[in-house]
Amino acid sequence: MYCRDCGEKLALRFLENEGLVPYCPRCEKFKFPFFPVAVSMAVVNRAETKLLLAKHVGDNDFKLFAGYVKKGDNAERTIPRELKEETGLPAVKWKYLGSRYHDAKNILMLGFMVTTEESEITRGEEIEEARWCTPEEARAIIRKSSTAEYFLGLAISEMGRKK
Repeated sequence: MYCRDCGEKLALRFLENEGLVPYCPRCEKFKFPFFPVAVSMAVVNRAETKLLLAKHVGDNDFKLFAGYVKKGDNAERTIPRELKEETGLPAVKWKYLGSRYHDAKNILMLGFMVTTEESEITRGEEIEEARWCTPEEARAIIRKSSTAEYFLGLAISEMGRKK
């Protein structure tokens, strides 16, 4: 492991209340591990009766929509940007559902239920197929034991609960 600021080799050093943490002798600072953050979006229609799932190019599984939070950005700006980019649909409103570490890509995923218009989808370059589904249909076609299935379950439990 090397310092992301100066390139010096890091050493593990004890930090009270944290345990062993990478430390840069050149910067004289502890360097906590860094990993990216992304949003996972369970997209629902206004009536909250259908979910929009997608197959990404080169993938056989239906998944939720997702996107990385870019440096200097936040989840609130990432949601409408990514949904518009991938589907052409506007994000009308969203609700935070929870978070989960996604080991396969070393990312912290922030899960949201995102409301949009149930209208024609303009697929972006990343999407091969997008489909509106009932909750039952979505559960049947989502990849099993995946982060997407986890967030789908949270969204389905929220669907129909009016604020």
